[in-house]
Amino acid sequence: MDPIPLKKKKHSEDDKNEEQKSESVFVNFVNAGGEELANEFSIKKDENRESLNTLINKVLGNEEKRPYSFYVEGFEVTSTLKEALERTSYKSENVIKIQYNPEAIFEVKPLTRATSTLECHLGEILCIAFSPDGQTMASGSGDSTVRLWDITTETPMAKCEGHKGWVLCLAWSPDCNLLASGSMDNKICIWEPNGKLRGKLSGHSKWVTSIAWEPIHLRAPCVRLVSSSKDSTVRIWNILSLSVEVTISVHTDTVTKVLWGGTGLIYSGSHDRTVKVWNDKGKLVRSLDGHAHWVNTLALSTEHILRTGSYDYTNQKFKNAEEMKVYAGKRYKEALLAGGPNNHEKLVSGSDDFTMIMWDPTHSKKAICRMTGHQQLINHAAFSPSGLILASASFDKSIKLWNGLNGKYIGSLRGHVGSVYQVISISF
Repeated sequence: MDPIPLKKKKHSEDDKNEEQKSESVFVNFVNAGGEELANEFSIKKDENRESLNTLINKVLGNEEKRPYSFYVEGFEVTSTLKEALERTSYKSENVIKIQYNPEAIFEVKPLTRATSTLECHLGEILCIAFSPDGQTMASGSGDSTVRLWDITTETPMAKCEGHKGWVLCLAWSPDCNLLASGSMDNKICIWEPNGKLRGKLSGHSKWVTSIAWEPIHLRAPCVRLVSSSKDSTVRIWNILSLSVEVTISVHTDTVTKVLWGGTGLIYSGSHDRTVKVWNDKGKLVRSLDGHAHWVNTLALSTEHILRTGSYDYTNQKFKNAEEMKVYAGKRYKEALLAGGPNNHEKLVSGSDDFTMIMWDPTHSKKAICRMTGHQQLINHAAFSPSGLILASASFDKSIKLWNGLNGKYIGSLRGHVGSVYQVISISF
């Protein structure tokens, strides 16, 4: 007699609940800086990218749905969360941290917010600079002139004539008292805010490529600036005497960019593939080597604070230059503390070798990190006013965003159909 087969027992309700529970995981969303958004969520492993996108928009309270990408331990969620977890060291008892990164919205919006068109120049406009107090804009052109514009009324204020070549660079003094312009005529002109020519600085034998003023929290009023040139030199000038204090001739090729840092150090990047660090006497402090091609751009994490000096949203009035110096110093210290108690002034260099390097130039010649991802040369880079985000512009038609503290990649902004030459940080 054949044995009667035993019927399989049905799963109990507890077994079903346990099975369902095993298909769910606890997650916590974190941004690119590692900050957690809210409490833990219990979601299913088979949630796809679209459902995660819907959830994060609800958590962030976005009125319009925005696109995001998601990463678990560095692996992107391309289809389902379960598939991404299989590539990680996930354990069932762990709370999964899902990093979300905002993505660019691929749409072209009409220009409906232009308030006016400023017309006066007779040639290409090559550079623009806003005054530290935000009241005046200067523009330099291929017509060899500098124009000053009133931002409030959006009307021309003055036409500054003095150059005999294209105006390539502009820089306002942090106290708003002077404007410096560099040209292909090898000269630097110093202008007063009303457009009057204060004087000319002569010494470079080729184009002036970059100008930077000494920060006001180091010396007030502002009487010194530094310039770089295609003649491979860096020069420190005194505006009172209209003479050169120091000529630095160590670079062996065009010096493309020069910056005057908040600690008093001067940074110069060159086609000789190096970044040099100098003190204000012209002595070489250290050489930052690492690029395999021309250095095209330099960016300082404190650049916004150094440029605006004592001018901020409070619109404070100061009795003298010393008060401006003290307040500017306070702003500089607060800007560094925004990145943490041990934060230092960061320097980033961008190159024709398709990479950027982040440095801590006041303390070491060793790079913090090399930032890779661009597919063509990097032409310009700029930190946000807070110094916490860095944007880079490349000939690969993209703009990339990076963490300003550690150089980690945040995301890419795509939409341009040609090379991107410049990015500008704006503070509201």
